[in-house]
Amino acid sequence: MKYMHSGAIYKGNGKCLFRVWSQFSDEIQLRILGKENRDVKMNRESNDYWTALVDDVQPGTLYYFLQDGTERPDPASVFQPEGVHGPSQVTDMQAYKWNDQVWNVMPLRNMIIYELHVGTFSPDGSFEGLIKRLDYLKELGVNTLELMPISQFPGNRNWGYDGAYPYAVQNSFGTPDQLKHLIDVCHQHGFAVILDVVYNHLGPEGNYLGTYASYFTDKYKTPWGQAINFDDEWSDHVREYFIQNALYWLREYHIDGLRLDAVHAIYDFGATNFFKEMADEVEELSARTGRKHYLIAESALNDHRLINSPGVGGYGLHAQWSDDFHHAIHALLTGERDGYYTDFGNINLLAKALETGYSYTGEYSEFRKRKFGSSPKLNEPDQFVFFIQNHDQVGNRMMGERLSRLIPFEAQKLAAAVLLTSPYVPMLFMGEEYGEENPFLYFVSHSDKALIKAVQEGRAAEFKSFKWKGDVPDPQSEETYDKSKPQPEKRSEGNHLALFNLYKFLIELRRKDLLGYVSKRDIHVNVEEKKQLLTAKIHRKGHVLFMVLNFHANDTHKVYLPDSKLWVRKLDTSDNQWNGPGSSINERYEKGGELMVRNQSMVLLIKSVSSQYQN
Repeated sequence: MKYMHSGAIYKGNGKCLFRVWSQFSDEIQLRILGKENRDVKMNRESNDYWTALVDDVQPGTLYYFLQDGTERPDPASVFQPEGVHGPSQVTDMQAYKWNDQVWNVMPLRNMIIYELHVGTFSPDGSFEGLIKRLDYLKELGVNTLELMPISQFPGNRNWGYDGAYPYAVQNSFGTPDQLKHLIDVCHQHGFAVILDVVYNHLGPEGNYLGTYASYFTDKYKTPWGQAINFDDEWSDHVREYFIQNALYWLREYHIDGLRLDAVHAIYDFGATNFFKEMADEVEELSARTGRKHYLIAESALNDHRLINSPGVGGYGLHAQWSDDFHHAIHALLTGERDGYYTDFGNINLLAKALETGYSYTGEYSEFRKRKFGSSPKLNEPDQFVFFIQNHDQVGNRMMGERLSRLIPFEAQKLAAAVLLTSPYVPMLFMGEEYGEENPFLYFVSHSDKALIKAVQEGRAAEFKSFKWKGDVPDPQSEETYDKSKPQPEKRSEGNHLALFNLYKFLIELRRKDLLGYVSKRDIHVNVEEKKQLLTAKIHRKGHVLFMVLNFHANDTHKVYLPDSKLWVRKLDTSDNQWNGPGSSINERYEKGGELMVRNQSMVLLIKSVSSQYQN
C-alpha cells in the first residue's frame, strides 16, 4: 500500500514532520506560532515536496506555511480551530484509545442507512450532540449513519460541499478526537458510519491549494468552479492526495465507507481510472486490517462501469445511489414534471428501477435530449442505494419542501413501503421517518461579500427549469439554517406517530430477514399502466412476498392473488393501525382470493414455501 501523507505528522516526544507539495514557491518556510513565533526553513525534495522535522512541537501547536513570505494554512491540515483562514493545528492522530476492536461492519445488503447533517440533526449541532441522539436512531432500527460532509468549510453553517480542507474536521462540529469518539460509540452500539466526501471540487472560500501546486485544471468545467486535476500535468500528486484522503478517513477514523459525491464531475481520461485506483487501495487496506470498507458513488450517468468488477472492465466500487428510483416515485406521487422529472411519471419506469436498479438503460431522455444510461444486468440489488428523499432532492428545491409538504399522508406511507420492501439498500433522510414538516434549505455562512452575492444570485438562477413560485430563501441567513432543523419530538403524535411506527415495523421486518436483499432473478414485477397499479412477486429463502402498489390518486383496485396457496397479510398501509381509512384485506387467504387495494396504498402478503409459516 502507498503511504505518502502530507501535513503535520506528529512523531511523539515533541517531534513533528511537516510536509507539503509546492511547485509554485521558490522557498517554503514553516511558521510555528507561540509567544514568540518560530520560523523554520523547509528542505525542497526532488519531487517539489518540502519537508522539515522539528523538535519541541507538541500537539495543539498552531502553524502556517510561508509561501514566499505569505502565511497559508496547510493543504493537508487535520484541524483548523480558527476556521478556513486561520492557522493549522498539530494533532497526535495516534493518541485516541479505541474501544471498537471487536467491530466488523455488516454487509452492504444488510444496511439500513440514515443520512443526516451533523449541524442540524441535534440541538448541539456537534459530534457530541449526535451521540445523544443514538438512542432515538436505535429505537427507529436503522444500523448505518451517513454523515453529510464534515471537512472544514467557511463559518458554522454549510451543507459541507463548500469544504476547503479535505483532511480537516469541521471545527464547529468538534475536534478530531470527538469525531473518533462518535464513531467509536457508534460501533459499540451496532451502527456503521459512512462519510460523504467531495473530490470533484473544493469550496471557493479558504481554498488555498491552487497557490501551492497544480491541484486544478482548466481543461474541464464543473458547476461549482475549477475542476480538480486528475489527468493533466502533475496530476499524479493530486491523485495521490485524494486517494490518501480516502484511506485517511477509513484508517485514522475507522470510517466504514465513503459516499463519493457527484463522481460524474470528476474528469479522468488517463490510462488508469482514478476510481479503480482508489478501489484497489481500499481493498488492500481492508485485506491488511481485516475490516471491510465500502465505496459508494453518487453519479448522474447511470454508468454501470462504476460498480462492475474490474474483470468486466469496471472500476470496482461497491455501490451507487439510484436517482432513477427516487425520480420515478416522486413524479408518480407529486405529479411534478419540470426539470429532470420531465423523463418520469410513467409507472413502468418505477417497475424497471425495481427490477434492474435503473429506469434508463440507453433509452432516449427528453430532459437530456439524448440516449441515456447503460444496462446494469451484471449488478445485484446490494449495489444500489434506494431512497425517496435525500439532502439533494429536498434541499435543491427552491423552498426545501419534504414529501410531507408535497403529498397526502396515505402517499407518504406508500412511498415508505415501496422503499423498505424493495430488495435494494434503503436510505432514509433525517426526519422522513415521522414526516418532518420543516424544510431542509440550502444554507451557508461565508465571510466574503462578493461570494455571498454570487451564491444568492446563483441559487435564484438554478431554478429556472422548474416552475416553483416564491422568493428564494437567503442561503446566508441564520434564519434559513434554523428553519432546517428537524423536530424528532413530533414523532409522538398523530400522523407523525403512525408514520414513525410504520417505518419501525418495516425496518424490523428487514432485520428479521422477512424483507431485504434478494437476487434480481427472484424479482418479478407487473404493471397495469392505466390503473397506476404495480404488483411484485419476490422469492426469498423460505417464503414468497406478494406486493400490490396502487399509485392511483382516487381509485380502489381489485387484484387477484397469484395462486391458491396460503397467503398471510403482513401489511396494508391503509389500515387503521397506520391512521388509514381502513383495510378490507383479510388476515389469511387459504384458497386464493381477491384483494381490494385502496388508492395510494400498499398491500404486502407472504406465503411460506417451507412446511410451516408462523404469522
